[in-house]
Amino acid sequence: MSRTILAIALLWLPTTALAADKVELKKVTWKVGDDTREAMVYNPSGKAKPVIFAWHGHGGTANFSVRKFDFHTLWPEAVVIYPQGLPTPAPLVDPDGKRSGWQKSVGDQGDRDLKFFDAMLKTCLDDYGADEKRVYSTGHSNGGFFTYLLVAARPGKLAAIAPIAGTITPKFTKDLKPIPVLHVAGEKDPLVKFDAQQKTIEHMRELNKCDKEGKEAGKFCTEYQSKDGPPVIAYLHPGGHEMPSGSPERIVKFFKDLEKK
Repeated sequence: MSRTILAIALLWLPTTALAADKVELKKVTWKVGDDTREAMVYNPSGKAKPVIFAWHGHGGTANFSVRKFDFHTLWPEAVVIYPQGLPTPAPLVDPDGKRSGWQKSVGDQGDRDLKFFDAMLKTCLDDYGADEKRVYSTGHSNGGFFTYLLVAARPGKLAAIAPIAGTITPKFTKDLKPIPVLHVAGEKDPLVKFDAQQKTIEHMRELNKCDKEGKEAGKFCTEYQSKDGPPVIAYLHPGGHEMPSGSPERIVKFFKDLEKK
């Protein structure tokens, strides 16, 4: 086959099918209220599989999450869900709500994103053979905020979380329950201030009854252990609002390590 023909042939393949050998994702839709919601989904064979929900930031897309997180190649035994948000207002960067995002608190947007999570999780458990005790959530920026919201609004549904560049919204702080956390924060974050993220990490450390002194747990990472509750890992990198290189791998390691305990 000539290079020209090969290039044309590759253009007809879904970009997600080219991400790694034998790794395929498909677009799945759900009817949630009046909305048709969608996500890019990787569903491997097997039973009692773990599930990772990976939420994009404000203005992001599911396809971008596929490329950026790449969890389906990092943990090919897990079901991976890359949801697509709907136009959502964000006071600082998108007050008119022209770009995609996630609700900020319980009751926002008729709880459309919480209901979307419920529908996706039901499919994972009923149709994909997922393990209800191995459900994980991570997300960047607005997706990190929404991950914390899930802990408060859907207690007991998640086994662990790994928010990136997000904080706890004060409205639902009192509703949070102890849960294993790996929080990724940039020391020079211009959008979600580092001090605010440190306060969120401190709140989770106190909620989980973690030790005040931590121990080194890999590059940029400090782990705070708890005798009576789950651990908290602070992943503090020297960058800004971006998702740092190597963080998806560290998140997968965090989830896998919890399953060994």
